[in-house]
Amino acid sequence: MAGNTFGSLFKLTSFGESHGKGIGGIIEGVRPGLVLDMNFIQHELDRRRPGQSKITTPRDEKDQVEFLSGVFDGRTTGTPLAFAIWNKDQKSGDYDNLKNLYRPSHADYTYDAKYGIRDHRGGGRASARETIARVVAGAVAKLMLRETGLEVTAFVSQVGEIELTEIPSDLSSIESTPVRCPDQTIARQMIEYIDNIRKEKDSVGGVVSCIIKNVPAGLGDPVFDKLHAKLGQAMLSINAVKGFEYGMGFQAASMRGSQHNDEFINENGQIKAETNRSGGIQGGISNGEDIVFRVAFKPVATILKDQKTVDKSGNEVVMKARGRHDPCVVPRAVPIVEAMAAMVLADAWLMNKTYK
Repeated sequence: MAGNTFGSLFKLTSFGESHGKGIGGIIEGVRPGLVLDMNFIQHELDRRRPGQSKITTPRDEKDQVEFLSGVFDGRTTGTPLAFAIWNKDQKSGDYDNLKNLYRPSHADYTYDAKYGIRDHRGGGRASARETIARVVAGAVAKLMLRETGLEVTAFVSQVGEIELTEIPSDLSSIESTPVRCPDQTIARQMIEYIDNIRKEKDSVGGVVSCIIKNVPAGLGDPVFDKLHAKLGQAMLSINAVKGFEYGMGFQAASMRGSQHNDEFINENGQIKAETNRSGGIQGGISNGEDIVFRVAFKPVATILKDQKTVDKSGNEVVMKARGRHDPCVVPRAVPIVEAMAAMVLADAWLMNKTYK
């Protein structure tokens, strides 16, 4: 199976399945001597883990990471960082009735078509539980980026039809609600909406927005490795993601050049853009403004309503799903979006150091 490695210089190779023994990975490109702040790494994992509130899956996993190599006396050695998170609360029997069925909008049929075999327990490698490895690597990337002053902050900006239309200047309250929306009034509406969806045995999608501050100008490698192209690949590789846009995104298609262009100004001897409709990236290279992008997530595919499907023999059947599932994935996706963004920026930062 190809496609399990991400990055060029800062690189993650991940492994593991949802109901296997565990999830893990190998991180390369971490400089020697970096203090590996285990409390911070565990905090990032806690933000992603299941069982956080009534609007997430009740699967009870502590998701405690164990580093197996690349660390000595609390500092990285420059050799590959190997780590594992052991699964503790699998209930594989919940999936026995799905062994020969293809769940609608899941990877069941496509995995069978490609490999001729699949792990039906929770989706195996196709499960969002695979993203634990990304969060660990993203946390290490954040520790590296601290040295540059760069900050990655993501939050929920939309759940179903409830949308945050104006981003608050103060994002410090993101973690104060289980839905991770910085506007407390909108957050309460989102929580109630998701809970109602859960009671109806259904699911709903949403949008995670991300702002990256203190980005130096010059990150990104045209033409095929443009910074927004790498961010797009990173985000679209996350389970359930259906769309990525940066800056004005699709709105730019209906604008004129005079409306979209970011005019440059001289601000106390420093070249700045007067607006940021480009989302901090021009020509595939960061321009020193905040990088701003949005990621659209579909509704979780597994719902507890009856659905029509077929079995492996092509017989039409009615599927009755069981198990523990998120009614809305976006609150737990926030740290995953941050992690992938941090990995992209750490990789781009290392690439830039090779030029200078």
